[in-house]
Amino acid sequence: MTTSRRKFIQTLSLATAGALVSKSLYPFSNDPQPLRLGIIGTGDRGQGMSQLINEISGMKVTALCDILPFRLEKARARVGEKTKACADYRALLDDPAVDAVLIATPFSMHAQMFSDALDAGKHVYCEKTMCYGVEPTLAALKKARASKKIVQAGHQYRYSKLYQTVAQSIREGLIGPLSRIECQWNRNGNWRRPVPDPKLERLINWRMYREYSGGLVAELCAHQIDFANWILDAAPTKITGFGGIDYWKDGRETYDNVHLLMDYPGGVKASFTSLTTNAYDHYRIKVMGKKGTIVLTPEQAWLYSEANTPPADTNLLVDGVSGATRTRGGEPAGRRFDIEHTDPSIQALMDFRDNVAANTLPVSGVETGARVAIAVQLALDAMDHNRVEVWKEEYNF
Repeated sequence: MTTSRRKFIQTLSLATAGALVSKSLYPFSNDPQPLRLGIIGTGDRGQGMSQLINEISGMKVTALCDILPFRLEKARARVGEKTKACADYRALLDDPAVDAVLIATPFSMHAQMFSDALDAGKHVYCEKTMCYGVEPTLAALKKARASKKIVQAGHQYRYSKLYQTVAQSIREGLIGPLSRIECQWNRNGNWRRPVPDPKLERLINWRMYREYSGGLVAELCAHQIDFANWILDAAPTKITGFGGIDYWKDGRETYDNVHLLMDYPGGVKASFTSLTTNAYDHYRIKVMGKKGTIVLTPEQAWLYSEANTPPADTNLLVDGVSGATRTRGGEPAGRRFDIEHTDPSIQALMDFRDNVAANTLPVSGVETGARVAIAVQLALDAMDHNRVEVWKEEYNF
């Protein structure tokens, strides 16, 4: 990403955020030809994204791919019965009516499809986590850099106007020097989906099996690892943690609870927890600094000052933090960030469209996606082998 582009994104104010959302819904150029996308993987995420794509000006789903016929037909019903459908993704890649692909398949399939799509001359939007394993991630990074195509990683919170404003305020010192980031993404359920035929168990519940999945770390924690990398502008230096299959004794291979600790440059520690047996507070990110704490959910953010009064040396008190207050137990009153924002997945798709048109780099690109993918693998290795994993020099790019 260019310096000017990064600066533009980081300095969005409350007033401009709403204007950008409205403006971006209109055609992005005078070219009447929309960006034609093929969706590889039509599970819940693929179907949801395909429907969003067809609601955004300048984008259109022209092809769908899935090896499960009932999912493919369900997706066609949502985006249009005349949409081309196939079981082999290579047939989709051979289609000249497809300009770009969105990869929404099981985690383990990303790297090969990513590579094949670039070989076929397609732009790539790859859902998180980008690749499974360190070596496949480094290979994908190298190939993407050598390609002339746009590659975007699906960490959509980088496109949230709320999260952009919070990230900017942290970097400008709103809560002072950082010491800790605490993240959780908890739920209370077995994470299973109904299977119409036992032969399809591993294909439908792929998140339960190591062949296909990194489990909770890759599917949930990855988003929050990306946020920590983003606000610290760094990758972790050391990673350790614990996980286990301690409650759901149902044949799964991926952990039903994970607890990670990452050490970042400057001594900032970040923790990441994901449970499947307790959903209290569900999703939270708590960023703690010398002058205060910011607590984020997907939809809101609150500032808690250590002095019980908001700092006076920031414009965000005028442009971004409202007078609304709340308390949590014995905590001091917090003030809410009053930021107008829309679904970050929509913003991410519009950015992909615009970057393809202008040949510019995405906010969530192959480098940031690769850093998360490597951190995910190191976290899995740390838990599996009961050790501390160290970020190697070769992972810096």
